[in-house]
Amino acid sequence: MTYEYEGKTEKEAIEIAANELGLEKDQFDVEILETQKNSIFKKGYVKIRVHTFDDEKQASSFEKKNVTENHTRIVADPLPQGEFEQKLIEFITSMIEKMGYDVKVAVAYREEKKLGIKLESSHSSILIGRKGKNLDALQLLANIYAGRLGHEEVRVILDTENYRIRREETLVRLAYTTADKVRSSHNSILLEPMNPFERRLIHTTLNDIPDVETKSEGEGVYKQVRVLYKGIR
Repeated sequence: MTYEYEGKTEKEAIEIAANELGLEKDQFDVEILETQKNSIFKKGYVKIRVHTFDDEKQASSFEKKNVTENHTRIVADPLPQGEFEQKLIEFITSMIEKMGYDVKVAVAYREEKKLGIKLESSHSSILIGRKGKNLDALQLLANIYAGRLGHEEVRVILDTENYRIRREETLVRLAYTTADKVRSSHNSILLEPMNPFERRLIHTTLNDIPDVETKSEGEGVYKQVRVLYKGIR
């Protein structure tokens, strides 16, 4: 399903959407529809379109959740605390070992309604997969299992070899490089398929560039971002 929201800034519009939909900010896809900069005669605003996953059965079991104000990350004991964490780690370990790969699973961090899990393996590159798709699939299964344990409100994040951070840095560089190409050629460029979080990172990175705009295209979880030249208005 899609919804439209408006705020003074992109951040404010996203916060309004998250609060009204009851979702984490990284659990929906944001498309920037219109941006109006502050001027003498008009106040600035940003209009966004939010795409949720209500029609995608594989994601809906764990992606709806309450938005909280406190997201303080706690890096603590890597050993599981309580029955839920113990069962979750056992499930992830068993799942990967049944795939034929060695793995050591530990808690990386704890946030309110978010649990970071670190995977250590001599086959990390395989667990990550092309563009992180294997890691995303493992993460999806871990979240579904967490829901079956009665913890649908907890978002489980899997990572290995700091892939998530490295991927973010790569995407930010890709966004700026693509924007430069679009501004030089005045032609649009369609990027590779990305998950919702990665697409939102591209949109956010390029939002402040006045002569470039972005939009998502395609169906399903892995859509593509098109970067277009719009000129300075």
